[in-house]
Parts: sequence; structure tokens; C-alpha cells
Amino acid sequence: MSAFEKPQIIAHIQKGFNYTVFDCKWVPCSAKFVTMGNFARGTGVIQLYEIQHGDLKLLREIEKAKPIKCGTFGATSLQQRYLATGDFGGNLHIWNLEAPEMPVYSVKGHKEIINAIDGVGGLGIGEGAPEIVTGSRDGTVKVWDPRQKDDPVANMEPVQGENKRDCWTVAFGNAYNQEERVVCAGYDNGDIKLFDLRNMALRWETNIKNGVCSLEFDRKDISMNKLVATSLEGKFHVFDMRTQHPTKGFASVSEKAHKSTVWQVRHLPQNRELFLTAGGAGGLHLWKYEYPIQRSKKDSEGIEMGVAGSVSLLQNVTLSTQPISSLDWSPDKRGLCVCSSFDQTVRVLIVTKLNKI
Repeated sequence: MSAFEKPQIIAHIQKGFNYTVFDCKWVPCSAKFVTMGNFARGTGVIQLYEIQHGDLKLLREIEKAKPIKCGTFGATSLQQRYLATGDFGGNLHIWNLEAPEMPVYSVKGHKEIINAIDGVGGLGIGEGAPEIVTGSRDGTVKVWDPRQKDDPVANMEPVQGENKRDCWTVAFGNAYNQEERVVCAGYDNGDIKLFDLRNMALRWETNIKNGVCSLEFDRKDISMNKLVATSLEGKFHVFDMRTQHPTKGFASVSEKAHKSTVWQVRHLPQNRELFLTAGGAGGLHLWKYEYPIQRSKKDSEGIEMGVAGSVSLLQNVTLSTQPISSLDWSPDKRGLCVCSSFDQTVRVLIVTKLNKI
């Protein structure tokens, strides 16, 4: 691919903030996004922005008691577009951004900070009930149905006597019909655990030898296909989730992507073979996954095992001197992306030529 054909990552708009931004998410079917974080005085903040004439217009600012760590629209309808958030106090709240004075749903979900959140079953993505998963420093991963008050519908916690590990990232997948659904969780010691919600069982686990910063299935609403896990020491791993071997698990390929922590991974909604990784040194890398000629083969005993593909770097850019803390592709406009970094700046990016890959 020549330099002229390569995709380009262009910083379209950038804006400095007066608070630490932990997460940002596009509002579905709009030119708006929300940012979440905390003020220096220790309170939480949600801001709603709209892109207007090449600039950002602040539509709403909501200050809350606790710093807000993470958010998702994944369990809401396209009509409501409610935002679910996890905060430093372990609270799960769901907000109507049109009337944000009081949450429409609230539960004290965890004893400590909620580090990560994901949603499924909303926005017309994935079959089955609308559900939210939260992962916390208290070592537990919980699944919530917003239609059910107070108690989680699933609670994955360390067994008696097992050390509790800080859960840094969670992701839904396999939601291709009314019955099937999985949650994948990544922990500070490198553990990755795949929980089967249909059978309420641990389906698979592995360890990538370094804290797991971000996990994402290439799509939530199909039979499990690929899972990307990023880690503290600059590597990411792509697991082929189609074939699970009884002892070897899932085939994977790993890549040294950044010189420092890979904080985030996000797949392009319109092409699941493309994904962005965000690094601790302020860099963004755009990758393409290539499938092998055959995705499975038989081992010496005749049992099917997966075959990993390969990844290639399409483009990279350094945006910031500080880590990029969050990243979100627009679900509606191909190549439009928003990211936040710890230099208290939010950037709206345009990635060009993605339809030519």
C-alpha cells in the first residue's frame, strides 16, 4: 500500500478541558458525544458536546458527587439513548441526558471503584435483554438488567480463599440470539476470564503475563469471532474465538504495538477487521487483521484447534505527550472518532480512506 493509499489519522478538532477526562462516548445517531471525569475538587462531571461548524459546542454540564470513571450507551434503546455510568464510589447510574438531575436507575453495585462498564441488547445491537456489566477494584464482575432493581442478574467473584484481583476491563460478546451471551473480564495480574452467561459458568481462562487494560470483541452481536486484549507492557493479543481446543484454548497472535501501556482497543463498527489501539505515550495505531487460509486444523489426536491470523500496522500518529485514556468510534459516520488523554484534551479525529481497505 503506497503512502497515498494509506489511511490518514487527522486531528479535526481539539479542546482543552478543566478536568480529568476518563471516558468519552458518541451519542448514537447524532453528532454529539459525552465526556466523563472528575474535577480537581473531587466531584464527578458529565458534559454533552455537539460538533457544529468544525467546533465543539457545550450543550450540558452535569456535576455529581463522585468522580465518574466509565460509561456506555450499549443497553439503551435508540429512542431513549440513556447513558449508564460507573463511578469511584462503586455506584452504577443510568442517566437521561435530557433530564439529568436524578438518575433513572441507581444501584450501589460495588464496594470500590467501578473501573469498566459495557452494555448490550440496546441500540438494536445484539439479541436478548438489555444488560450492563461492571468490573471493579473489589474483584467482582456483575451483570445488571436495568429492568430489575437492586440485585445483579449475575455475580462473578473470586472463590473462597482466592485472591481478589482488580478488574480493569469488561466486554460483552456472543449475543447473536436470545439465549447466548458471554462476558469477558481482564484483571491487573494478566488474567482473562470468559464467563458463559447462559450456563453461568467459567468457559475459558488464560493469562497474558501483564495487566489487561482493555478487551473488545470485534462485534458483540455475532457468534464469537475475535477478541483483542491489550496489556501494560505494550503488547496486544488477538484471539480467534471460533474454535476452542479442550486444552490449548483459543489460538492467538500477539504484537508489540506501543513502547508503553496499550490503554484501549476499539474496532471500527463498519469493518471489524480494522481496529485502533491507544498508547501510554499518546500514540494511536490503526491495525488490520488478516485471516489465515484455514481458521482451524486438526491436532495430532484429530481434535479441532484454531489457527491465528496476522496483524499489520496501517498507520500511526502521536497526538499527545500523555496517555490516551479513552477512545470511541462513531457508530454512524465511518472514520469519525473521539479520544481523551490525560493532558486534559479531547480530540475529534477523522480517519480517511477506510472504505478502500
